[in-house]
Amino acid sequence: MALTGDELERARAEAQEQYRALRARKPYLDDDAIDVILRGARSHYAWRSEPVPEETLKTLYEITASGPTSMNTCPSRFVFVTSKEGKERLAKSLKDKNIDKMMAAPVTAIIAYDLDFWTQLPFLFPHEDRRPFFEGKTQYIEDTAFRNSTLQGGYFMIAARALGLDVGAMSGFSNQIVDEEFFKDKNWKSNFLCNLGYADESALFQKLPRFAFDDVCSFL
Repeated sequence: MALTGDELERARAEAQEQYRALRARKPYLDDDAIDVILRGARSHYAWRSEPVPEETLKTLYEITASGPTSMNTCPSRFVFVTSKEGKERLAKSLKDKNIDKMMAAPVTAIIAYDLDFWTQLPFLFPHEDRRPFFEGKTQYIEDTAFRNSTLQGGYFMIAARALGLDVGAMSGFSNQIVDEEFFKDKNWKSNFLCNLGYADESALFQKLPRFAFDDVCSFL
């Protein structure tokens, strides 16, 4: 139920104060923290056998879900594949060169999106009914779901690194096979896969080049 009147004003004031207090405690991340989540982070292809605790995965989701999405649509759905049976089912969809990487990872997350996300907007966006924006608009639903689930997938990888996990995203698979194997009875579509765990760093090679600021950035 949407807040109104004095309750809404109190909730807004509390949210503003919480944000100011957070910024006062931690105005920015130090260089090491930035390196862990992005600048010094790497995509991984080899894994130690150490399992990832379920509680860590729950915390990972909680952090990921805090990231913003358009109209708070939150279209992503996450399937954590950890069992041998689940891995074998997932392997049907992978290109050959990716199977060993996926099988060795303690967890492989299927990052998917729910095409019925908009039906949950009365809960997610209670102060205004935005369902008419989507009803009957198939392409708009697909675009919104894909864009925002991709955004949430980025949050997911950064959050995993922040929790001490290593990640290796994969797009070398058949989305159609994944959807048929895992989402036959749901209106979900797979976006990409992400291996999670604790990396075997001996498989790393040098970091590939990135564009310089002046190559890809401009001012208007």
